Amino acid sequence: MTRTGQVVLELPPTAGNPRNSEGAFLDLQDGRLAFLYSKFTGESWEDWAYSKIAARYSADGGATWSEDEDVVLPEEHGAAANVMSVSLMRLGNGDIGLFYLVRYGWHDTRLCVRRSGDEGRTWGAPTVCMSGPGYYNVNNDRVVRLSTGRLVAPACYFRMRGENVRDPASFDCRAYLAFYLSDDDGRSWREARSVYTLQAPRFVSGLDEPGVVELANGTLWAWCRTETGTQYETFSPDGGDNWSVPVPSVFTSPSSPLSMKRVPGSGRLLAVWNPVPKYQTKPFTYANWGRSPLVAATSDDEGATWERFLTIEDDENAGFCYTAIHFTADAVLLAYCAGGAADGVCHARLRLRSIPLADLP
Repeated sequence: MTRTGQVVLELPPTAGNPRNSEGAFLDLQDGRLAFLYSKFTGESWEDWAYSKIAARYSADGGATWSEDEDVVLPEEHGAAANVMSVSLMRLGNGDIGLFYLVRYGWHDTRLCVRRSGDEGRTWGAPTVCMSGPGYYNVNNDRVVRLSTGRLVAPACYFRMRGENVRDPASFDCRAYLAFYLSDDDGRSWREARSVYTLQAPRFVSGLDEPGVVELANGTLWAWCRTETGTQYETFSPDGGDNWSVPVPSVFTSPSSPLSMKRVPGSGRLLAVWNPVPKYQTKPFTYANWGRSPLVAATSDDEGATWERFLTIEDDENAGFCYTAIHFTADAVLLAYCAGGAADGVCHARLRLRSIPLADLP
């Protein structure tokens, strides 16, 4: 089993806390590092079970972490079932932007953003990023700020086939790729012009769990997980208003998300994902979902080629997914789900790993 870097925080599921999962990092003005994540309490780890947003803090660059503190409860959103899937951002006026999903059910799950002008001690009222109800998924650590100041939230939308919103058979599990844009620092949002999915019935899950990065020439590059054995990719030349028809990318992948960010000061791109192994020795299980190994690679040519790889995890009996990426002065912090058979499912356990920048490929 490969061990790259050092595990600095491990949050396994426990009685009454069946899941700790996907999160995001932010540098605070006092020098501390904040990490916010989805903390499920009660009996169930399912996406629709009770979950809140919790926070932990580090004063030493991620080497050690505080105990958790509650930040957002679903009760703050009326009849919401849960809140989860955090992105964090320093907004244009210096406020902190806290993005997360608010789930009322299959018929209404949308991204919202709240602002803090006092470094997270208090939060303003939520702004919903999608104008109408629907089931929208925005992964953790996904919302980005472009060089122009525009905010882009990559999303996937699932429609309802029937009127009974409590009937799972009414839910269409084919994801439609969509993007939501803000040109006023997150105060208002609109949908981009392009919306895509994959042809049914051949492709059941569609274009799911997208991410996006801005290339050096201003082009936006987005990717989505699919069930085709590869991530699909699409490009926007105009800041996210219009997108090319999605096509297969160079990234092999099970139906699992890919994460990517630019390495500060280097021009390189860093990608973290689950490639499809050349020789699969373990069958797909509920515990691993095929999401092993977890690897990283860098590109010096804006993603045209990926020639240097680093194995982060390769336990075939576990699954690794929903990676948040954050750079410190001398390391990259990766926070990802790392569950196995003992945890019941691959996204019940949360792991934070610190890898020296010198060890990146």
